Amino acid sequence: MISSAALGPSRTLPGDASGEDADLSPGAAGGDGDTGHAARDRSHHRHLARTDPGGCWIAQDEEAGPLGAVLSTRREGTWGLSLLAVLPGAQGKGVGKALMARALVHGKACLRGVIVGPPNPVAARTYRRAGFTLHPAMVLSGSVDPSGLAPLDGAVHPGTPRSRDMMDSVDRRTRGGAHGPDHDELLRHHRLLVVDDLAGSGYCYAHDDGVELLAATSRRLATRLLTAALLTMPQGRPVRVAGLTAEQEWAVDVGIAAGLAVAGGGYVCLRGMRPPAPYVPSPWFL
Repeated sequence: MISSAALGPSRTLPGDASGEDADLSPGAAGGDGDTGHAARDRSHHRHLARTDPGGCWIAQDEEAGPLGAVLSTRREGTWGLSLLAVLPGAQGKGVGKALMARALVHGKACLRGVIVGPPNPVAARTYRRAGFTLHPAMVLSGSVDPSGLAPLDGAVHPGTPRSRDMMDSVDRRTRGGAHGPDHDELLRHHRLLVVDDLAGSGYCYAHDDGVELLAATSRRLATRLLTAALLTMPQGRPVRVAGLTAEQEWAVDVGIAAGLAVAGGGYVCLRGMRPPAPYVPSPWFL
């Protein structure tokens, strides 16, 4: 049975963002020992289920309980898949296919679609069968060496909620649709860096584990923002910048200069659009 994942203010959506093997049991997202990651993920689950109840569904068995979940969004004609997870014991039984079908209905009227897919052959097959073009992506990881980074070529400022109109404008230019209410959720959990001058505009959400989302009107500004974000990372802490297609070589160059390793990292799956650039997608907010 597929049921709506719409949430009340005190409920959480079972599961996490770890992919096809996500634990979707009711207790998986709760408990006093939660890490900051888990709390952030739960908040994202609840945000998406509130903004897009028609795109968020749970597959349940009357006896076994939750088997899987899907979270998808619509933002100004851009559909995004934030989560598709199925318990290991329920895989290969059509659960993921049914959830994906429900999510795609939510985006039926959208001209564009985007998924940040994991390096998982089952996921890649699912998304390709749904009509998405798979763009291989890279991930940067490691501890930042600030000594290798070039000096900033201009100003970068802390962002505020008043930056939202600028950010929505940059979103429309890079990916075709504004993130809208997602900026409110991102601001709750990430530090925001912005550039907005005669040369153009851009923004970057970052946290101590890496970069969540970056968009800019030029590679030069994107390079400045990514450099500034990496300089805010705690010394010696491992960080990640993921979802980098071949169009984001500017980001790879910054990562290499910072001493980060480059490796394969799944796919950015697109339908009805080219890879946004310069752009670093959020796995949650695309």
